[in-house]
Amino acid sequence: MKNVLFIVGSMRERSFNRQLAKVAEGMIADKCNVKYLDYSDLPYMNQDLEMPVQASVARVREEVKNADALWIFTPEYNFSYPGVLKNLLDWLSRPMDMSDFQNPSAALGKKVALSGAGGKNMTQSCRAKLTELLDIMKMNVMHEPQTGIALGVEAWTKGEFAISDEQRAELQRQADAFVAFIQ
Repeated sequence: MKNVLFIVGSMRERSFNRQLAKVAEGMIADKCNVKYLDYSDLPYMNQDLEMPVQASVARVREEVKNADALWIFTPEYNFSYPGVLKNLLDWLSRPMDMSDFQNPSAALGKKVALSGAGGKNMTQSCRAKLTELLDIMKMNVMHEPQTGIALGVEAWTKGEFAISDEQRAELQRQADAFVAFIQ
């Protein structure tokens, strides 16, 4: 079974995207080993902190390197990706061994899928910008299908996460395509 690392672009414990990831996990759990990346202890990207490599940075890089694929679930902040996710990707874009810039990054060639739950824009702008960034990082992005979920008013007024049968079917199509993509 392939090892898939889920990355949630929100630090909020009950974030809608963490809940979306849990739904997706159920869709692939019989075909893949799923683990969630905890990157909450990463410092802000700062070249002064690159050498020696911070323990949290080394741990995150190793987890990404050892995964067969990544699946990112992220909200959209101001028509883009959240700063915490960008910070993670900045750390992952750097070489594993900073004394040798020919050394690859942990993310190089890594297969990755994108999904997001948010407002009426369905994280479309975020996913487009994130796709561009991941392509620049030379990651192997599954461009289609991607899943964007428009959350209902209950999500925003009551904090309740719910997706329709149609949205669940869309996520299932992506999950099936992702499993085929990483084989």
